[in-house]
Amino acid sequence: MTAAAVVVLCTAPADGSADKPGAAALARRLVEERLAACVNVLPGVQSFFHWEGKVDVATESLLVIKTTPALLPALHQRLHALHPYQVPEVLELAVDGGSPQYLRWLADAVAPARQ
Repeated sequence: MTAAAVVVLCTAPADGSADKPGAAALARRLVEERLAACVNVLPGVQSFFHWEGKVDVATESLLVIKTTPALLPALHQRLHALHPYQVPEVLELAVDGGSPQYLRWLADAVAPARQ
């Protein structure tokens, strides 16, 4: 069975810099570029992880990105180009079902804009 949609999880810093966007700016860019139909930004996520030989902790935002399977390669490429982290978290969760109306809207939202 082919996934009807994909949810991608990606943590990011809440605030960005002049050359690297933070969570809200990343979310906006992905939607504007039609790589995602919708991105929820959940602030205040506390992450614990191994980095450079020690346990580190960071307060981040979690991006919950909704897209289609066909757009995953382009989404990955864009996230890695824009993201301020050396190794950004990018996890894909296949969506096998859902509201047919929402899934139609999602597909339409990432379709190329008609001119």
